[in-house]
Amino acid sequence: MVNGNISVIKIRDILLVTVPSDPDDGTISELQEQVLSSMERHSAKGLILDISTVETIDSFFARTVSETVKMVSLMGGLTVLSGMRASVAITTTQLGLSLDKTLTALDVDRAMELLSDALNRSEGRT
Repeated sequence: MVNGNISVIKIRDILLVTVPSDPDDGTISELQEQVLSSMERHSAKGLILDISTVETIDSFFARTVSETVKMVSLMGGLTVLSGMRASVAITTTQLGLSLDKTLTALDVDRAMELLSDALNRSEGRT
């Protein structure tokens, strides 16, 4: 599903969303709405949020990502943040954002592996 700058791709029971490189507050709000709507519509079990194109992060972006991860969890899904750059990791930490138990991966391939393994464990499969 594509809406404006946000593309939500369904791969089996996982959603993949790539965040645009320089998202404004409206785009970030739209991303959250699209993710939650797609989680419900597709009964998705997981989300990969690819932020590899994002070079800078502000407090609104950081807070919205954190809230989205929590909301996906409340809907029964797992989230993997993928592609976080060093500059974004530094800023996220400086802003005091806690991602708690959020899984992270350097790229989408590794994120897919992590999420698949976590989903298999939660369903009792090996």
